[in-house]
Amino acid sequence: MIPYLHTKGGDNLLFKSWTPLSHDAIAGASVVLFFLAILERLVNGVRGRLEGYWASNALRRYEEHVVEDDNTSCSKLESPSLPNGSKLILAPRRRIMQPFILAHDLPRGIIYMFQATITYTLMLGVMSFHAGYFVSIIVGLGVGEVIFGRWALATHH
Repeated sequence: MIPYLHTKGGDNLLFKSWTPLSHDAIAGASVVLFFLAILERLVNGVRGRLEGYWASNALRRYEEHVVEDDNTSCSKLESPSLPNGSKLILAPRRRIMQPFILAHDLPRGIIYMFQATITYTLMLGVMSFHAGYFVSIIVGLGVGEVIFGRWALATHH
């Protein structure tokens, strides 16, 4: 059977027991998918806010560590001289990525697993090829992005 967009009921949505047949049941399933799509954007926004917090917290921890190291070893370090007699100023090495911090990385993984579960659930709704579900998911994602999209972008500033 070739899949195509349709509007009739009878598709298994997520479970075999959840098979909306009537127009009311299809509308109810569409509303659930709409709010699930908004929830996915909310989780993405919260994750973006937490990423910003974790990044600044990791940077603060790193800077405190570098300052402590510099204070304890300043007298031991000599600045190397260049052939022309000038001295190099030693600067702490910049990190390319955040260090592993279990208090940050464990919640990051759990939140991502939750978001992936929601995303794959929405994917299953789209794969039913029901036009109502498809439109509900797309509109829900758009509404969720309008409401929560700037939260995820806050980490880029």
